[in-house]
Amino acid sequence: MKNLTIRNVPDDLHQALTSERARRGQSLNQTVIDLLRQRLGVGISRSNGLGRLAGQWDEDQFRDFENAIAASDAVDDELWR
Repeated sequence: MKNLTIRNVPDDLHQALTSERARRGQSLNQTVIDLLRQRLGVGISRSNGLGRLAGQWDEDQFRDFENAIAASDAVDDELWR
């Protein structure tokens, strides 16, 4: 593993990192490593977070939904005369 020194950290960034460290209940070093991994997509899968907010469907749920709305794809010729 490599060491990294970061100099001239702005006060507002330091405060944000300190707050995040406290929120996570972990060391400042681990917090910075986790944030860098997350932002750079290194060693973790990247996500925009929408799945967590909106939920996710498995294949069966998706298939059920597709079947439920299949009738809406049909064109009613009587309406288009």
